Amino acid sequence: MNSIIKENFSIELYGFAGVAVNRNWSATGMALTNKLWQEIKSASLRHKGINIWVYGEQDKMFAGVELLVPPEPGTILECKKIHLQKYVYCKHTGAYDKIKETGSRVQQELDQKGIRAGLPYLEIYGHWTDDVSKLETELLWCLA
Repeated sequence: MNSIIKENFSIELYGFAGVAVNRNWSATGMALTNKLWQEIKSASLRHKGINIWVYGEQDKMFAGVELLVPPEPGTILECKKIHLQKYVYCKHTGAYDKIKETGSRVQQELDQKGIRAGLPYLEIYGHWTDDVSKLETELLWCLA
């Protein structure tokens, strides 16, 4: 089930950006996420523990987290601020490899209603559990 939300959504993320070569989103996102967590651990940064992937124009991708305290000046982490005034929201429950199917289903529903979703598109990954059927990922598509 998806909903159109007409409330502001803003978030400030710290992480790393890259380009999904050959549109290999999963490999790119994992590489950026691994680099992010190495830096968070080495700098002992306090965070909310939620991975967020942001998909953008020209196959650009950003993997980040919300920090509890901004990093010290000179950090190698990039800051990305996202602000959505109107967006489509969907919660995917289940294995991560099924997120693409959920996204396609939502896109088909939007197309049928004549609603055009754009970028950025966000995947907000909930806390990990070994029971993949209980994994929760929030999906957000920007609307004009």
